Amino acid sequence: MPVRILQISSAKTYGGGERHFVDLCRGLHDRGHEVFAALRPTNEWEKRLAFLPPENLFHVSIRNSFGVLSAIRISEFARDNKIDVVHAHVARDYIPASIACLAAKGSKFVLTRHVLFPLKPFNRFALKNLSKAIAVSDTVGDGLRKIFPAGKVEVIYNGIDLAALDAESPASSTDGFRTLHGITPDAPLVGTLGELKELKGQREFILAAQEVLKEIPDCRFVVVGKDHSMDRAYRRDLKRLVKVLGMEESFLWLDWLDDTGGFYSEIDVFVSPSRSESFGLAILEAMLHGKAIVATDTDGARELFGTVGGRVPVNDPVAMSQRMVELLRGAESRLDLGSSLKKRAGENFSLRRMLDAVEDVYLSL
Repeated sequence: MPVRILQISSAKTYGGGERHFVDLCRGLHDRGHEVFAALRPTNEWEKRLAFLPPENLFHVSIRNSFGVLSAIRISEFARDNKIDVVHAHVARDYIPASIACLAAKGSKFVLTRHVLFPLKPFNRFALKNLSKAIAVSDTVGDGLRKIFPAGKVEVIYNGIDLAALDAESPASSTDGFRTLHGITPDAPLVGTLGELKELKGQREFILAAQEVLKEIPDCRFVVVGKDHSMDRAYRRDLKRLVKVLGMEESFLWLDWLDDTGGFYSEIDVFVSPSRSESFGLAILEAMLHGKAIVATDTDGARELFGTVGGRVPVNDPVAMSQRMVELLRGAESRLDLGSSLKKRAGENFSLRRMLDAVEDVYLSL
């Protein structure tokens, strides 16, 4: 049964949560549901929703949790388009979406929580018309159950399109990644990908790289990600640290990649140095590419890895470097770990599994 769904995100920049948003919209659209998207006018990623009809895109400015005028506009759009489900993905969108559903009189309210930070207790009362709260991990789900009745909380892991990744042959996806960036074919290559911010742990990654170079001098390191802060100070601090430590020739800095196939195909080891991670789409993509991974012991990494492989303590560059060296020197163990992680990812975190679960939530309402 087709459902008419309005997905809402006021995010300006593109990251893991927005990738989930796009994949969800595309998957539901391909399954025959009528998908609409409400985005902030100044967003930088609308082009990724080009598969939706232009009339299904709606611009609305949600500046904070109490955007009543925004809520009124959303309710009018929901009424005009006979929306069945309003699904919000960013915390500041929750209350306006809730109010819009009350005003529209007919739309069910669903939210997804993508991060570990706890919701404020007042949401227990402000979002009383909530139909379902989706958590991207068990740990996030535990936090939501402290605010909402357990029966309203559903844990649905993020998923990535396995078919799209399998279609990427090494020849087409790498597209000369090493050659393009001046990295020799035989140089050990370690990469990390994620928004540049303290919480993601790139500083510890750099300190670990310093230790790795003492053991493997020809190792190269790739840092993929943007600094979305106003002054971009963190990116400058990271590059300054690399320069002070004399490692400029060993580091490659790239902004966010639209096609990550070449990056994942060419690196030998992927590193997730995060201090906190609710799920970790970058880790999952590395798993699906069959890569050996060094990950800090975050909630997200624990759920993704299960019993496969080990993790290193958070904020411990020495332990991180030791694990990196171990994997770089052991080709067989590196391949075995990558193969085991790929198998686990395929069995537990496919896009189809995620879409089935979200679709079931909608239909149950």
